[in-house]
Amino acid sequence: MDGRTHAQMIVSTLHALVVGTFCLYILWFDKAVNVDPVWGEPLTVQLSIAITTGYLFSDLLLILHYWRDIGDCFFIMHHLSAVYAYYYVLTMGVLPYFANFRQLAELSTPFVNQRWFLEAIGYPKNSWLYVATGVAMAVAFFMVRIAVLPPYYMSMLGTIRSPVFDTLGLGPKISWLAASICLDIMNIIWMSKIARGCYKVMFVTRRAAKKCLLNGKEN
Repeated sequence: MDGRTHAQMIVSTLHALVVGTFCLYILWFDKAVNVDPVWGEPLTVQLSIAITTGYLFSDLLLILHYWRDIGDCFFIMHHLSAVYAYYYVLTMGVLPYFANFRQLAELSTPFVNQRWFLEAIGYPKNSWLYVATGVAMAVAFFMVRIAVLPPYYMSMLGTIRSPVFDTLGLGPKISWLAASICLDIMNIIWMSKIARGCYKVMFVTRRAAKKCLLNGKEN
């Protein structure tokens, strides 16, 4: 793992910790946003979204500049979808509750980065630390990106059926729906890959390592 990738991972983790803290604070204590999910006082959410938007742009530039090493079309789609939706939050202050809810996903990033770090330095895949990190990553990713989908879309459906939805312009409506669907399709795809990898490390790799150990003892 070169210094550039290492620095990118550190920045990603720091961003996730800062934004994750904002997200939980707003979710637990910001009554204005939670009471009015469409037009609630958006200042704190906008600050959090501004930090994320800055990070996404910087990450996009890094990905494009070092495309041969770290290029990934999924990450480009993810970043552009998020920026497209966040534009209306920053400029119009709309949908602060839902924007903050999307930020919950960042709480899984430190776990993903830790797993990436262990893989990059060639840590043994059958070690307890590698397995534990993989399980923690899978659980965290599922909890903040997949398990939250039913309540998120129930809240979205409730808002669409309410009169306040008509107060949104066409642009915010389209960006909210399109970005949500696009991001969640990618999250489901990533979750399936993580689940398969977690299963492989927990059972297949460890079973093979145990078999090799037994064969070694017999010889």
